[in-house]
Amino acid sequence: MDEERVADTAGTSEQAEPDGLSVTRSDIDGVTVVTVVGEVDHHTSGALRRALAPADPDGARTVADLSGVPFMDSSGINVLIAAHQAHGPAGWLRLAGVRRPVLRTLEIVGLTPLLACYPSVRDALDG
Repeated sequence: MDEERVADTAGTSEQAEPDGLSVTRSDIDGVTVVTVVGEVDHHTSGALRRALAPADPDGARTVADLSGVPFMDSSGINVLIAAHQAHGPAGWLRLAGVRRPVLRTLEIVGLTPLLACYPSVRDALDG
């Protein structure tokens, strides 16, 4: 069973088992930046789901830095879809630093038109 703990640099950091997922939340210019390191799968996707859930969905703006994610299965894809929907029409979820294998999965399932992908967090913030 995964043991997870929650914290936050402007509030939240979550760590699954040693070979699991590390998720850190911070605030940059009023935008929540969620930095993810590790594989996103059935066992670790809950930490990502919690980190991407906006506190106030009306107008929430979030950048998910996925540069540290080498692999994402369908659980992670479902988390991204739910997070996108949770941000409401006035807000947005942007992805940054998506590695090629994860980007290819997003392309195959047709999410790239819905979720804007940027090369870096700074590019995503500048939008």
